[in-house]
Amino acid sequence: MTGKQIRAAVIGTGFIGGVHAEAVRRAGGHVVGVLGSSPQRAAEPAARLGVAAYGSMRELLEDESVDVVHIASPNALHAQQAAAVLDAGKHVICEKPLTTTLAEARELHALAERRGLVNAVCYNLRFYPLVHEAASRVASGDLGTLRLVTGSYLQDWMLWETDWNWRIDPATAGPLRAVADIGSHWLDASSFVVGAPIESVYAQLHTFVPVRQRPTGERESFAEGSADEATTPVQVGTDDAAQVLLRYANGARGALTVSQVSAGRKNTMSLQLDGSESALAWSSESPDELWLGHRGRPNEVLHRDPGELAPEAAAITFYPGGHVEGFGETFRGLFERVYADIARGRPSSRPAYPTFADGRHGLAVLEAIHASAAQEVWVDVERMSTS
Repeated sequence: MTGKQIRAAVIGTGFIGGVHAEAVRRAGGHVVGVLGSSPQRAAEPAARLGVAAYGSMRELLEDESVDVVHIASPNALHAQQAAAVLDAGKHVICEKPLTTTLAEARELHALAERRGLVNAVCYNLRFYPLVHEAASRVASGDLGTLRLVTGSYLQDWMLWETDWNWRIDPATAGPLRAVADIGSHWLDASSFVVGAPIESVYAQLHTFVPVRQRPTGERESFAEGSADEATTPVQVGTDDAAQVLLRYANGARGALTVSQVSAGRKNTMSLQLDGSESALAWSSESPDELWLGHRGRPNEVLHRDPGELAPEAAAITFYPGGHVEGFGETFRGLFERVYADIARGRPSSRPAYPTFADGRHGLAVLEAIHASAAQEVWVDVERMSTS
């Protein structure tokens, strides 16, 4: 971080909004205030943080002390809110997916380019140090010619028919659920490590729980309902799980399994890359270990230790080796890099964080997955252009 302390407002008072607020402070910033879906929703987290609770979006945007706005609201609100933030002359960090449609993502990307403001998408999981280390090893040619990219992102919080969250409703989350919510992280991280965008996809989407019990009140992410809670049965059409075949622009081939109905898996992202010379694998359940596979000599396990890592991985390592780093540090690593550009007043020519351009590509991949599953064919992902 530079000497300037970045002043941030956070939109969203749920689980991930709280994570953003905490990480702002750990990244050296200052939380000015929070905005919820209602003043009542914002009151408790604002009091806990000791900050203002905005009464409206307008009040937030008119707060001249705010440098950057963190958007952690439901997906359907991202496009409108991010555009308003940019139009108000403020920098923005938006949760993924950037929007719910590719058309909106194109417009938002173009607006950010015109405004010349710092813009970022919260693909925070690429900021595990050993994910950066994996990318460095691929780029240096350690694996040889990259052949296969395989992995999964598994959770169980949607296993039962009584499990409910706003992400189930396509009106607030968009047409994809498991793929957009957690699969988007894997897709971004794999492209980051591979060093090439996803070019085409073949997908199958699965809805294993076609009817769910919707509670009459709101329910936070990962929260379980009570036995006496009033519910209404609702037909569900969004994906509980998916399987996706992938082609990357550098010739590598991939396969991804996404699931929010895998019992016992709370939040497990895994990634393996196989090359012509060697392989590597990483899992979020063992974030401080990178497996290195060889033929003709013993395999290795690299432990996260800043003295043993590539410079770009060491730069986002905050504790000495043996002191486990986890989910919270990934937000800090991302925010610190965004804040450094904000302190300079403009985006760098080669941002060290995912921007709205990455968010736009992510929506192009999601729309290709949705189309592929509907048509049961390979679908090409839109290539990035300036139009």
